[in-house]
Amino acid sequence: MVKPAKRSRSRRVAEGTWGLVLLGRIVAVVAVVALLLASGAWDSWRTAHYVMLTKGRERGTMTLVSCGDSTCTGPFAPNGSATARSKVSISLPIRHRTGAKVKVAVKPGTDEVVRAGWGGVLFAWVPLGGALLLAAIVVAGGLRMRRTAWTLAGLGAAILGGAFLTL
Repeated sequence: MVKPAKRSRSRRVAEGTWGLVLLGRIVAVVAVVALLLASGAWDSWRTAHYVMLTKGRERGTMTLVSCGDSTCTGPFAPNGSATARSKVSISLPIRHRTGAKVKVAVKPGTDEVVRAGWGGVLFAWVPLGGALLLAAIVVAGGLRMRRTAWTLAGLGAAILGGAFLTL
């Protein structure tokens, strides 16, 4: 029977300190990933709740009359009991041309609208998709969890790809 080697006190302290350093690294990387995902979800929810929670919201169609670099304006035709507006603005990249009709939801108390339907939902969650892609890089490099990183990257790419295809 082989006796285990006796370690000195200084070696045991050094091994314990190295373990704490490794644990601190893991905790720091997990905190960065959590911060990335929370900020992406928070930024996405600022627009997504207008599109996803439709009860009591004004919904209808907007006819694109004039488009600038980042905004388009035009009249709003309501669906149901919403009030018609002569000019509303939408600020997102749209591949539609002037004269096209876009399904929209009105932000309460403003003349700003956001795109409704699946395209609007996916476009609202684009910041979370970007955060998922960035978190995948951090998880793969910092935690060495490649399968989890590929899953995060796949989810982020699906959100971004879906938003691109529905615009």
